[in-house]
Amino acid sequence: MNPVVVEVLRGEAVESRHRGALVVVDAQGRTLVALGEVERPVFPRSAAKVFQALPLVASGAAERLGLDDEELALACASHNGEAAHVRVAGRMLAKAGLDVDALECGAHWPALESAAHALAASQQVPSALHNNCSGKHAGFACLACALHDGPDRRGYFRGYVQPEHPLMREVDAALHAATGCDLATAPRGIDGCSIPTYALPLPALALAYARLGTGLGLSAGHARAAARLRAAVAAAPFMVGGSGRFDTLLMQRLGARVFCKVGAEGVYGVALPEQGLGIAVKIDDGSSSRAAEVVVAAAIQALLPLDDALTTFVHGLSEPVLRNWNGREVGALRPSTGLRELLGPRR
Repeated sequence: MNPVVVEVLRGEAVESRHRGALVVVDAQGRTLVALGEVERPVFPRSAAKVFQALPLVASGAAERLGLDDEELALACASHNGEAAHVRVAGRMLAKAGLDVDALECGAHWPALESAAHALAASQQVPSALHNNCSGKHAGFACLACALHDGPDRRGYFRGYVQPEHPLMREVDAALHAATGCDLATAPRGIDGCSIPTYALPLPALALAYARLGTGLGLSAGHARAAARLRAAVAAAPFMVGGSGRFDTLLMQRLGARVFCKVGAEGVYGVALPEQGLGIAVKIDDGSSSRAAEVVVAAAIQALLPLDDALTTFVHGLSEPVLRNWNGREVGALRPSTGLRELLGPRR
């Protein structure tokens, strides 16, 4: 059983506890920190998006189509479905010579409540562009431009979410190269946006993030792609999440010093390029919106040298205050004592 990593307080009493696992590795695959059942395979879900975007850049498609920072950041995103996200996803599709009807990710209402209300108030319904994965899928459409020069691009792109499609095989090959895992033998499922997803041990996911931050262990093409994607996200962090989102808030303040990406069901991946480290987190109960963020912030606070202002900012994320609908403080989240002791002062 995984240990408790986060406690939820109501007043001064512990109301809930979240169990989970954490691992920190370097780009050589050496484990620096491990807590819990880190070898148990988990689905990284959207925490794999940056690796799935590597072929978009490595193939030359991004340069050929003139994809800018916003567009490349959106290719790595799980976004709120705000107007800017929808606009940029549509722009990417136009550059690929396709439209929203080519996307096979499905449609859902924007994740941000105010964006959903605005869409409903305008008497519109959501399209695939509002899907939190639309940037990734628009990136796949742009990758198709490099993989298929024929006239019927829409025909080639059709069915791209299937594991046997040439485009998905290229995407899976990049994930294999980054993690070192044999995807052919890994448990496979279907992600929320319909593409294949593979269960991997946390050290493999952390290794991929360490490689993302350093380029070590990647091919020259993938290393250049990793650096380009990190630079794009640092320049346009709003595209990765959006208003109020942990990923966006953290990277807006820390810039290129951190690359972090949430995955569904309590998964997080983090690259610390200056330290050459990768971090992977899994919360057992799938609480990605609360517990995983606390663990990530606590790890960053322990591993990354920060000035006083940034220490205060990151501490606010590692021990967030809980307020009720009247704005009254009712409790807080905090890292467990065991997690604090494991991370300790490591600078």
